[in-house]
Amino acid sequence: MHRFLVILAGGLLLSSSPALAQQRPLPPSRKNVPLDSIRLSDPFILADQRTHTYYMTGTGGLLWQSKDLKRWDGPSQVAQPDPASWMGPTPMIWAAEIHPYKGKYYYFATFTNRALKIDADKGGTLERRATHVLVSDQAAGPYRPMKDETYLPANKSTLDGTFWVDKDGKPYLLYCHEWVQNQNGTVEKIALKPDLSGTVGTGQVLFRASDSPWSRENPRTGPVRPNKVTDGPWVFRTKTGRLGMLWTSWVYDVYTQGVAYSASGTLAGPWQQEPTPITPPNYGHGMLFRTFEGKDFLVLHSHQDIKGDYHRVPHLFEADLSGDKLVIGKPYTP
Repeated sequence: MHRFLVILAGGLLLSSSPALAQQRPLPPSRKNVPLDSIRLSDPFILADQRTHTYYMTGTGGLLWQSKDLKRWDGPSQVAQPDPASWMGPTPMIWAAEIHPYKGKYYYFATFTNRALKIDADKGGTLERRATHVLVSDQAAGPYRPMKDETYLPANKSTLDGTFWVDKDGKPYLLYCHEWVQNQNGTVEKIALKPDLSGTVGTGQVLFRASDSPWSRENPRTGPVRPNKVTDGPWVFRTKTGRLGMLWTSWVYDVYTQGVAYSASGTLAGPWQQEPTPITPPNYGHGMLFRTFEGKDFLVLHSHQDIKGDYHRVPHLFEADLSGDKLVIGKPYTP
């Protein structure tokens, strides 16, 4: 998720209530909706073994449900952050993910409070934005706050949080430190408490946007340079045990999905970037999931600028994790 998506959050704000915030206005609920008829950025699909249901969420924080990936019911509101917290009564929600862990479900998402400002590294101010984690006993929510009021420093603009348990058995939060603040976006990790209710220690940089051999940016002056954006990290392991990470940036004005691999097999890296993108152009913010039938898929959104409106729709691609590298196959239509 990157700053250009702010226009998609209109109508997906949260309103104040005496207890927890409620989302408004909620789009009308529909049934049997084809995947390609859903407008959604940063799609995430959980294949929940407990309910034998696919749950899809993403930017906006709403939830869709399906039994077969073909037809979807929704959306429903599931996030209930505390309006008295730093998020305020009307936070934007970006790039939501749902992770089952030790009998509970954890909602990793980016929250933005437009009323609070933090400093940018080169002067000026930014809206306060940060990754945070909510919890529920059910995949369908509702998701509510845990103990810690913040997971990452208040003066740091962070987004696109995701979850991984490393070889040491410890849970970690991965996230991007946003390029609009540091001018060279990063992917970072920080240890989580055993119950995921907060973080421990400080964040560590895994790699920077400028490490990419394929991303491109055409500045107003000077030569072409690597793009500044790091977006949508997603960690996976191949069947040979190799640790990889999907992430997204840009090739000029083309949204582009890349991948990197850890030389150590752990989050510590070093992370080695693949030389070329892994999908066709104008796709990004991907994640991997396995169907109930045991097939691996990549879900991500297409990116199309239609007269200044970013038109984004979820898409599925076949994925092969059987070798030493992730191989993305042909598009898949359920």
